[in-house]
Order: sequence, then structure tokens, then C-alpha cells
Amino acid sequence: MFSNYLIGLREGLEASLVVCILIAYLVKTGRRDAIRPIWIGISIAVLIAMAFGCVLEFGSQELTFEAQEALGGSLSVVAVGLVTWMVFWMRRTARHLKSELHGRLDAALAMGTGALVATAFLAVGREGLETALFVWASVHAASDGTPRPLVGVALGLATAVFLGWLFYRGALKINLAKFFTWTGGMLVVVAAGVLAYGFHDLQEADWIPGLTHLAFDISDTIPPDSWYGTLLKGVFNFQPDPTVLQVTVWLLYLIPTLALFFAPVGFASGKGKVKTPDEQGSRPSKAPQA
Repeated sequence: MFSNYLIGLREGLEASLVVCILIAYLVKTGRRDAIRPIWIGISIAVLIAMAFGCVLEFGSQELTFEAQEALGGSLSVVAVGLVTWMVFWMRRTARHLKSELHGRLDAALAMGTGALVATAFLAVGREGLETALFVWASVHAASDGTPRPLVGVALGLATAVFLGWLFYRGALKINLAKFFTWTGGMLVVVAAGVLAYGFHDLQEADWIPGLTHLAFDISDTIPPDSWYGTLLKGVFNFQPDPTVLQVTVWLLYLIPTLALFFAPVGFASGKGKVKTPDEQGSRPSKAPQA
């Protein structure tokens, strides 16, 4: 449940911040007449994301077991790829997100109502589709037969909307770079579990061999139906009897991805780049305090 809460919080807060930045900029520049097209674009994006999630959930139920496992495994791999790209992208651009959105909005204001709708739709729609796909993959991986994963996602989204509202009202100051760095790192851990389970699905679909080659089996020590087994499953997608391929995929993804993500320099953090004169002048330097 915690992993799904984290997904809802992380993805929902991205979308909430985008909405807050767009609306606040229009209010500040005296263009309240453009707010309605922005909400239309946001509403369309939310509806399409929900429809996409429904298609994934109900459409897969009509398939055979092998086809369900093949679809689940394939989409899990795709979802992990998208989420990995997203956390690295946000890691680099969090500090410049506001100026980037303002630039897009200025261009859309010059083009008219349709461009405003499209700008809001594209800004929120990407997060919506990524969230729907990754949530579906994560819930599919949890597969505990309870509504807890969906409850976790709903609570995460609700928290994100509330935090976004506080951010808009000026009651909350968020260090976006730090927030997206640490939640991104946790999301990489969740994604590693989803990826490993996705490969297990592909093994069950008979697309990849090795289903009976277990790396270890500690089901007697950590029963899947115990409270701690359920907790490990919900947070890390832990499986007490993984295959050799699952463990290999988990390690090969998690270790280098986390190392690169938390690297002090390089494209993961955006540090080490030479700042342009505009970037250097965007923040007044502060004298050291005693």
C-alpha cells in the first residue's frame, strides 16, 4: 500500500504543481479569462488517463491466462522505462520547471484558446498516462486480492492535491529539487520490484524460460500471508521465492540506476553544468551567515 501511496503522491504532486504554476501565472499577469481553457485541457487529460486505466484493467480480463501474463509483464517493463525516464527528467528540471511552463504558456496565450487547452492537456496528460500505466503495473504486481493498493493510490493523489492547494495559497514552501530527488529514489526501488515481477509474468506466459529455477525460497521464514510478508510485498514487491532471473533483473536495474540517480555530477542531477549568464543572474547571491 505504501508503494502505491508513493506513486500517487509523487505523480499527483507533479500534476498539481503544474496546474498551480499555470493558474498562478495567469492570475498574476491579469489573464483570468484564459483560466477556463486551462481547466478544460486539464479535465480532458484526467478523463483520458482514467479511461486508459479502465481499458488496461477491464480489457485484460477478457484475455487468456497466458495472454494476461504476457500483457502484464510487457506493460510492467514499459511502465518502469517511462517512470525511470520521468524521475531522471524531473531530477534535472525541477528547479527550472516554473520558467519552462511560463514560456510555454506565453506562447499559447499568443496563439489563442485552442493552444491554451493543448498546453494544459500536454502538461498534465503525460503525468496522467504515466500514472495510470505504472499504477496498473504496480497493482498487478501486488495482486493481493484486496483494494488496499487502489486505496493507497487514492490517498496519495488526495495528499498531492491538498499539498498543491497549499502550495498555490502560499502556505507551503517546497524545495522541489530535494523532494523529487528523494521521492524519485524511493520510486526507483518500487520500480525495481515491478520490473522483477514483470519478468516473472513473462516467465509465466512462457515467453522467457526459467520459471522453475528459484534463486531461493524463504516462504517458511517469511510467509506471504503474514503481516510482515504483506508489508514487504506492499512496499518493495518482495517475493519469498523469486526466480534467478527476477533477482538478476532486480539487481541489474536497481544498483546502477540508484548509483546514477544519486551521482553528485552528471546528467542525473544536472550539476556540473556551466550556468548561463541568465541562470547566474536569476538568483541573488547570499552572504554567508554567522
